[in-house]
Amino acid sequence: MSVDVGVWLDGLHADSAATFPVGKVTSQAERLLAVTQEALAAGVAQARAGNHVGDIGHAVQEVAEGAGYSVVRELVGHGIGSAFHEDPQVPNYGKPKRGPRLMPGMTLAIEPMVNVGGADIRTLDDKWTVVTEDGSLSAHFEHTVAILENGGPPGCSRRPIRRPSPAAPPPPAAICPTPAPRATARSL
Repeated sequence: MSVDVGVWLDGLHADSAATFPVGKVTSQAERLLAVTQEALAAGVAQARAGNHVGDIGHAVQEVAEGAGYSVVRELVGHGIGSAFHEDPQVPNYGKPKRGPRLMPGMTLAIEPMVNVGGADIRTLDDKWTVVTEDGSLSAHFEHTVAILENGGPPGCSRRPIRRPSPAAPPPPAAICPTPAPRATARSL
């Protein structure tokens, strides 16, 4: 089950999503959840001032496709702030050093959607539910980050965090960006 939640507070938006296993799931489903979380972490780690949107998408794509999965191309992450969906679009695929340059003050919703089968999706008649075209399993995780001038967020833990199971979503500290000499992302 995928849960996607938006928040509007003091005139600003944030967006987050996670996919949760319901009942006993297969090892294939557990692996998909773990890989999608890894893809999100890889994308967040590239959300640093001076990088490009393509660096985020490339990192997500490398993790997902490296595990033998595909990334949804029709739905993408996005800028977020005073409006819920803003520029730039943040695809889950791309080439490094391509697309808009990330600047301090930007906020982005990075949201890998990873499929076991092909990348194609379709929207059901309710005009809301999205499923894979080939009926394969899919997972979706999303995190809102802010591009900062210097360093990561205070108190961001960079030690490995144990999850109760590989399918459990990581706590926010588990996807903090790695330290870098230039600006990094801050989890919101």
